[in-house]
Amino acid sequence: MSRIEALFSSRAANVLLALSSACLLVLLFPPYGFVLLAPVALAPVLIACAREDSWRWRFAFGYAAGIVYWFGVCRWIQWTLEHHGGMSGGVAWFCFALFCLAKAVQTGVFAALSGLVIRKWFAAPAIAAMWVVLEWTHAYTGFQWLSLGNAASDLPLPLRLAPVTGVWGVSFSLALISAVVAALAMKLQKHPAFWLLALPFLMLLPDLPASRQGGEGAVVVQPNIDDDSVWTQDLLDSTERQMSLFSLSVAGRDGATQIIVWPEVPAPFYDFDPSFRSLITSIAKQAQSGVLAGVVANSDEGNGPLNSALLIDKSGNRVSRYDKVNLVPFGEFVPWPLGLLTQKVSSEAGDFVPGRGVVVSALGQHKIGTFICYESVFPAYIRQFAAGGAQVLFNISNDSWFGKTAARYQHLLIVRMRAAENDRWIVRATNNGITGVIDPAGRVTKTLPEYQEASARVQYDYVADRTMYTRFGDWFVGLCALVSVGAIVAAAMPSAYRSE
Repeated sequence: MSRIEALFSSRAANVLLALSSACLLVLLFPPYGFVLLAPVALAPVLIACAREDSWRWRFAFGYAAGIVYWFGVCRWIQWTLEHHGGMSGGVAWFCFALFCLAKAVQTGVFAALSGLVIRKWFAAPAIAAMWVVLEWTHAYTGFQWLSLGNAASDLPLPLRLAPVTGVWGVSFSLALISAVVAALAMKLQKHPAFWLLALPFLMLLPDLPASRQGGEGAVVVQPNIDDDSVWTQDLLDSTERQMSLFSLSVAGRDGATQIIVWPEVPAPFYDFDPSFRSLITSIAKQAQSGVLAGVVANSDEGNGPLNSALLIDKSGNRVSRYDKVNLVPFGEFVPWPLGLLTQKVSSEAGDFVPGRGVVVSALGQHKIGTFICYESVFPAYIRQFAAGGAQVLFNISNDSWFGKTAARYQHLLIVRMRAAENDRWIVRATNNGITGVIDPAGRVTKTLPEYQEASARVQYDYVADRTMYTRFGDWFVGLCALVSVGAIVAAAMPSAYRSE
């Protein structure tokens, strides 16, 4: 055996394969966006797992891939911790490295278990199911961000699964293809491509809603407020006047605008401030339009501030207030004991406290739901707004915490998937971008220029129908969990070690 052959039959080659998968996964998402790599992104690490008998080494391959993946996709976290979290550059890098090391554990577990089943006839669907379960667990392990299925937001055929299974089915279909590619490359089964026969059935699913212009009008305001502003009364008064000008100059006073939407902003807009309430009441009455504004509120228990969305009707009456439930680690609270190293990104005194649940509000004859910033990453949570009767969704966010990194484009990709899952228009207002409108197929129909003060009238529509995912939630994840457990048990049985 030559030195080259020895090298590529060694574990070093397997590490390179695992890292190749990590790089492919990173390349799927902004700022790169090579979405056509999605069906093969997991294949290299699965090949590495097929070449390795030791579960410890398979875990190591997956762990290495996970570290590179989280580093490549979420390196904006280091920037945020340094610029807004009060950390020095070195401490920010250290904390970010700890984050990557912790999150990579799940990818390591996936690789270790995949190698157990990869030579079985049922390997492809079992591995795809395990990948879905892995992605689902991120919501319960400190941080959830991009799922593999998010890469298919621009791939109409696999995206047809989103209203049925949520993003999980889309991830499953892409992971399934990768598992088949790995099996073909390693000649692991006799006919592994058999599982691909399920993919043409995607064409039998309902097509995505056709592209069209909405019939209802909203005004989105993008104030481009500096995160580092030192707020004085004069600056606050000036900012409020500017927000009023941007709202009324576009909305007009003819009542044609259904709602004016202000984003989540790094400004002291307090729900309990009489002058602020007077301002938005005046805007609502002048425009004969509802006003939805990001505010800071006090919890009823008095145990901390709330990150909230306040809705005022066209007569200036308060309709509702939604308090953000899913808070951002480091942004709105600091996990213990890391508070010794950093401070919150937010300037509010004390940690924010979570709200109590979903709020669906009346806007004229229709129902709307509003979710705030990072909450967009939780598909099971966002579907509750549509399941509760919301006919259009509003997303207010302050993506300026991301700086000029790719995170804002990644965030938009996530919000697009929520639209496709629930067959809902989403009107999105942010502090400095990306502000715009997403249609029920996840298409971005309009955006405002980033990093500029701007406002615009945008079009959306109300949709009353509920998708299968809206009605039944993460049913597909439960199915994948059962398949995963069954496959692992079957592979671990003594009879499973016979050659097939």
